[in-house]
Amino acid sequence: MPSPSSSALSRAADSPAFRRAGRDALSLALMDARNHTLHLLGLCEAHGAGLEGRAGDPLWLAGHAGWFAESWIGRNAQRQRGEACPPRPTRMASIEPQADAWWGESARQHPPAQRPDPACTRAYLLEQLESTLELLGKAGEDDASLYFYRLAVLHEDLRGEDMLAQMQWLGVPVPLPPRTARRPAPPLAVPATRWRLGAEPGGLVLDNERWAHEVEIPAFEIDAQPVSWAQFVEFVDDGGYDQPAYWHPRGRAWLEQRQAEDDGRCGPRYVEQIGAASGAVLQQRFGQPMRMAPHHAAVHLSWWEADAWCRWAGRRLPAEAEWDCAAHTAAQRGFDWGEVHEWQAGTLQPWPGFAPGPWADYSAPWMGRARALRGASFATRARLRDPRFRGFALPEDDLRFVGFRSCAL
Repeated sequence: MPSPSSSALSRAADSPAFRRAGRDALSLALMDARNHTLHLLGLCEAHGAGLEGRAGDPLWLAGHAGWFAESWIGRNAQRQRGEACPPRPTRMASIEPQADAWWGESARQHPPAQRPDPACTRAYLLEQLESTLELLGKAGEDDASLYFYRLAVLHEDLRGEDMLAQMQWLGVPVPLPPRTARRPAPPLAVPATRWRLGAEPGGLVLDNERWAHEVEIPAFEIDAQPVSWAQFVEFVDDGGYDQPAYWHPRGRAWLEQRQAEDDGRCGPRYVEQIGAASGAVLQQRFGQPMRMAPHHAAVHLSWWEADAWCRWAGRRLPAEAEWDCAAHTAAQRGFDWGEVHEWQAGTLQPWPGFAPGPWADYSAPWMGRARALRGASFATRARLRDPRFRGFALPEDDLRFVGFRSCAL
């Protein structure tokens, strides 16, 4: 049996508490995140896909996770300043001379002539992790000293989910966890309240989560569960993809472009059969066609599709404050989340007190453009399964494991 202290460390390393974790728990979290990255990379190697090293593919994402950690920790002469560190601090040379060209942000616009192979990437990831753990052992236990170690864990977990999204697109086989059966539940009535939205100071707080502020929320009704395949099939069967009245003009333009590219698409991404005529929803899941259970959440939906379904159903997407309030106050009454990330009604907007953190490119460039996301998916690491985590994506993005739920008008 593990000792109580080791159990506490494991919980801190593998739960949202990692944002306030000390050195010992962070050491476990960093190793766990890296092992997950290497495991996914191994699946890609076994399948021979996603290894070109192009920006955004699984091999590049793996290397980028190490590059990000080294840039903010091993190479950052001002890492001890924590969130007071400038976005472009003085940086030392990398342990890999080609690291910036191979895995840096500039690689997206200026692809290098030569790309690293998996063996080179693995060697870099292992050496970088060893160096990071050595520095962590000498760091202080205060928030500033541990800020970039916590950020490196979060960033690598985010890139791990990006790797899985790319592996889904490439058809790389991935063992999927069992999905629990659930019964449809009726919508929940949430009374009017004054709600505190956002994060309090302390630990790792991302810039788009700043700061906690009070908002007035009128009474509302919200789905207990994300919209299921059975519910989405009704929209498809009713000609939802063919009726412009249900689509925002920009959404209709997106759909027409997708239909031109995908031979008349009339369903979510990766769906091969859908609707009463086909008798089932058949969706490609990591290279294998799978029959989707009617009660499971519809997934790989763009914001435009979610919005069109709501217009068809006479409902609407939830505001962030409504989703946040329901997740915290209605869980005992059946508010169920965690199967898919969930689109929110509005665009990503700054909250009172917002200022870009050292990782200045995290959310600031997407403010007013991207749509907010809440919740988590099967691909989300346990550390990031936090109802207050504020994700985001462009409205046309249907590569992620995203669905939605609705509210009454």
